[in-house]
Amino acid sequence: MRKIILAAAVAGAALSVAACSEKTQDAAATTADSAAADTMANADAVADVASDTASDAADAASDAAN
Repeated sequence: MRKIILAAAVAGAALSVAACSEKTQDAAATTADSAAADTMANADAVADVASDTASDAADAASDAAN
């Protein structure tokens, strides 16, 4: 009887560890996707600022030449 109870407890523990591991993997994947989206948004923002700055510099150079 003890062996059956012990085997059931070990099986239950193994299943709970597997479930936690799956949840952790899902959370890690979600975090990675979120980080990638944030990086993309930041890169777009930097590109916009760089473009605006280049345009402002060109306008200033043009005004200075006239």
